[in-house]
Amino acid sequence: MRKTDLTMDFLLIFKTVIAATAAWWICVNLLDSQMPFLAPWVAFLALQPTVSSSITSGIQTVVASTIGVLLSSAIGVYLGVAVWSYALALLLGMLGSRVPGLRKEGATIATTAIFLLSTGFTEDVPALLDRMIEISIGVAIGVGVNLIVVPPLRDRQAAETVEALRKRVGEVLGQISEGFNNTWDEEQARECSDAVRDIRQNLDQSWSEVRFARNSRRRNPRLLFLGSSSEKYEQVLSSLDEAVAHLRYLTRTLEDAATSQTHWDNNFHTRWSAVLETVATRISNPEKDVEPAIDQLDRLAREMLNHDQLGEENWPLYGALISSTRNISELIDQVSIATK
Repeated sequence: MRKTDLTMDFLLIFKTVIAATAAWWICVNLLDSQMPFLAPWVAFLALQPTVSSSITSGIQTVVASTIGVLLSSAIGVYLGVAVWSYALALLLGMLGSRVPGLRKEGATIATTAIFLLSTGFTEDVPALLDRMIEISIGVAIGVGVNLIVVPPLRDRQAAETVEALRKRVGEVLGQISEGFNNTWDEEQARECSDAVRDIRQNLDQSWSEVRFARNSRRRNPRLLFLGSSSEKYEQVLSSLDEAVAHLRYLTRTLEDAATSQTHWDNNFHTRWSAVLETVATRISNPEKDVEPAIDQLDRLAREMLNHDQLGEENWPLYGALISSTRNISELIDQVSIATK
């Protein structure tokens, strides 16, 4: 686990402890509550990884807990606490958790009923109001602590994830360039294809991180002082996603060529691997001044056409590699510009 993830996890634990303890202290010392566990429990539920999710969870928790209190009170007063009435409360609570808009915190209906009926809850109207106040205090403290005490912002995690993916794409491009320039064989082609498949799988995690970062910015007061740079990483990831798709096609083309033991033209072999090295350098080190890969590809294609080096047998293969490399290069240029 990354250091930033550990820090965010520890901070969430720390804030949860503060919120739950503060809610309990208020109920015991200021409200003289007979059920001081409700407020800290609700505060615990309201603490979420982002401010936006805390607010949403808090609202849902208030509604669900209120329904749970009313349900347990009605059953306790009119039916009494018995095995069958306890099971009925649990059944109704679980059915209520399926109500649209309460699905995330809907189970709170059933758990509230379980807690209260287990204590022999058969309260009158004033006591019900006390329970509502306790629930409201718990939610207010939970959301308030998350909003005030270092509101969670996941921009750094998103940036680290996208940067790691960008560097990995550059490494694979460099690996292909180096291998193709020396002794390219079927095993090397397969290794590069496997590496691209791994990158493809990591893209899902990267998108998850970026979407999480976007959600963490919603209603986050830290943006008033720090601003946000995650938008550019969404653009970078979008370009990387498309570049990996072209890279996947390129490695499959090379793997098929290696399997069929294609005879490579020496000029194309040398020039194309040099272009690929340029693309790898461009993504790994955006600040480095290198000749645009697209210009090199255009010059290579023109020279091979003029010298009649794209024969009937090899022009589809060479054309596919030039086209894929060109597409990758254009997308990498977008990534390099965005990351500067």
